[in-house]
Amino acid sequence: MTTTHDNPAPLVVRTEFERRAQAHYETKTQDPINLLLGEEDGLYHHHYAVGGYDKSVLEVPEPERDAAILAEMARMENEQVELVLRGLAPLSPDARVMDGGSGRGGTSFLVNRRFGCEVVGVNFCAHHIEFAERLAKEKHGCDDKVSFKFANMCDTGLPADSFDAVYTNETTMYVNPAEAFAEFARLLRPGGRYVCVTWCANDAVSTTSEAVKAIDDHYDCHINNRSDYFKALADNHLVPSQVWDLTHEAIPHWELRSQWGLRTGVEQPFLDGHRSNELNYIVVVAEYTPPA
Repeated sequence: MTTTHDNPAPLVVRTEFERRAQAHYETKTQDPINLLLGEEDGLYHHHYAVGGYDKSVLEVPEPERDAAILAEMARMENEQVELVLRGLAPLSPDARVMDGGSGRGGTSFLVNRRFGCEVVGVNFCAHHIEFAERLAKEKHGCDDKVSFKFANMCDTGLPADSFDAVYTNETTMYVNPAEAFAEFARLLRPGGRYVCVTWCANDAVSTTSEAVKAIDDHYDCHINNRSDYFKALADNHLVPSQVWDLTHEAIPHWELRSQWGLRTGVEQPFLDGHRSNELNYIVVVAEYTPPA
């Protein structure tokens, strides 16, 4: 990214933690799980899912069983985006929306498909940006409305008051909520909406969860405390209008994935964390209400 003395571009990676997080994704150019899950429909996600699954896939004999599990997991991950869509609705086709931590673009494409609005995905992984831009043009034909920017979601360099909505779909474990939500408030027009879908540490139950630590280690991330999310929302005039705790509903995804041939070992910490209520899965819909 180039800079000028008059108008320096924000740094994409600013800290050692961000360097580790970026490296985690930049080195996964051929990660089989995400690439296989999006192969059929061109919707590549870097989030998980909530709700039940079709248990008959576990009765499919080998070697077809893994393919059946893959198809069911892809369905579940696509349906997970309904959490974002429900939180954003209603949204005008003239609206401008930012996707914070857009990955390979799966959620961005579905938001545009549902509302017809402009979506700007922000991500710190260069090969994800290139991948998503190619999909927007060649697979989904929406590159006139969906674009991607190589940037840090905490310091995007985008104009203030330029978005009607911002959402993050399981990406805020790579940011400090206080810093990220300040940036989102800066970007939102008064009355704009922020939708946050995330897993978070339930610090009302435990501040030393082994499950949370294991997930952090696996993904080079930092799972934020639930209380920190709500403090950061309040501090930045993002007023929650809806809060959904879907911790119990997040368990089936990990039960299914633990039966898959491509399981990675992180499945058990997620199951342990959700079952013990040390790790929550929440959705927060908030309105930007700046002081008069």
